[in-house]
Amino acid sequence: VQLVESGGGLVQPGGSLRLSCAASGSIFNGYTMGWYRQAPGKQRELVADVTPSGRTKYEDSVKGRFTISRDNTRNTVYLQMNNLKPEDTGVYYCNPKFTNYWGKGTLVTVSS
Repeated sequence: VQLVESGGGLVQPGGSLRLSCAASGSIFNGYTMGWYRQAPGKQRELVADVTPSGRTKYEDSVKGRFTISRDNTRNTVYLQMNNLKPEDTGVYYCNPKFTNYWGKGTLVTVSS
């Protein structure tokens, strides 16, 4: 069982990043996949999720700026993040919903 997040980095406000999460097939196929973030000193929160059929849901603060998608042939889920804000800073994790499988996360820092 493996989840590997990548694509984080340092970006200026207003910039963009694309996160990727590669998952083992056993914890990808048939699961709704979520992207979570944990800001410094705060609890982990759900940012967006996507069902196996591609239906998406977003936390209010990222609507219109973030897009979640998945490639079921590659067992990979993506998070395109545009117009980034300093409050988007945090470690981003992917997770098959209702499981306790987590990767190491990827750090996103939005700062000028």
